[in-house]
Amino acid sequence: MYTRLTLFGIFVIFISSELTHAQSFKQENPLAHTYSIVARDPVTGDMAVGVQSHWFSVGTVVSWGEAGLGVIATQSFVNKSFGIRGLALLKEGKTPQEALEILLSTDAGKAVRQVSILDKHGQIATHTGDLCIKFAGHIIGKDFSVQANMMLNDQVWPKMAQAYEAADSLPLAERVLQAMKGAQAAGGDIRGQQSASILVIKGVSENKPWDERLIDLRVDDSKDPLAELERLLKVYRAYEHMNNGDLAVEKNDMPLASLEYQKAEEMFPDNLEMKYWHAITLLNNGDIQTASDMLLAVFKKDENWRKLTARLPASGILQLSEKDLNYILNLK
Repeated sequence: MYTRLTLFGIFVIFISSELTHAQSFKQENPLAHTYSIVARDPVTGDMAVGVQSHWFSVGTVVSWGEAGLGVIATQSFVNKSFGIRGLALLKEGKTPQEALEILLSTDAGKAVRQVSILDKHGQIATHTGDLCIKFAGHIIGKDFSVQANMMLNDQVWPKMAQAYEAADSLPLAERVLQAMKGAQAAGGDIRGQQSASILVIKGVSENKPWDERLIDLRVDDSKDPLAELERLLKVYRAYEHMNNGDLAVEKNDMPLASLEYQKAEEMFPDNLEMKYWHAITLLNNGDIQTASDMLLAVFKKDENWRKLTARLPASGILQLSEKDLNYILNLK
């Protein structure tokens, strides 16, 4: 009992002296106790951070990344500056281990920090402070690291690593999701679930930062954030097919365009927008009959799509003769 009380007293002194008072502690060092994964696709070089926690909007606190550099997960009693500062150190040419040592060397709170840094080469450095709330730990694998604190048991991060390694046939984002599902199945955060996120960035920078976040999905508050994150990832993949269809249209490859649009619609058959833009593309390519059947089904569910169709010619998005346009607008 004496040992426990002594440890508690040391911890309270540390918190009060380092962070001054409770309000600044919450603002500057969020209690993002959590499990996370940093990972790199060895084929594409793309990098990812996946995280889940019983903490609001955990993805805005834990996950950091920059194309062509690396990704960072900073958690437990979070030092958010580790994200930006860690990436800056990688940009200077530091290895993840060197960057981690520099960050921790000036941090009086390193005993309660947990942080993992992965660079574009697949090099990894991970730290779990001695005073992170148990169960806490990490495992570094090939091109990935899993880390967790305040877990229900000590099997969470090993199961997370196993799930990631077993999902090697999946795309990076789906692999990361499987790892998090493995962690949750093993018990997860002792407090339960609230938020989750997946960030995927390009392994190689083309100096176009606006295009270098491939996936950036967040669930800020949910009773089942991983299920919602999985749904959002599926929506993202469906819209990838829509984008591929648009690109095929630009190249006048209508068979490929129709195939891509069909794949998107099969993933979300109740999504009116996917059907609608597929139909508009068909109209612009002269397939009036197929497009009219699709549009009639859309119009019956929501008349606003008919109103939108009437506005498209003025913007050059829909190119129809007046006769064909009137025919479409009067479908019943």
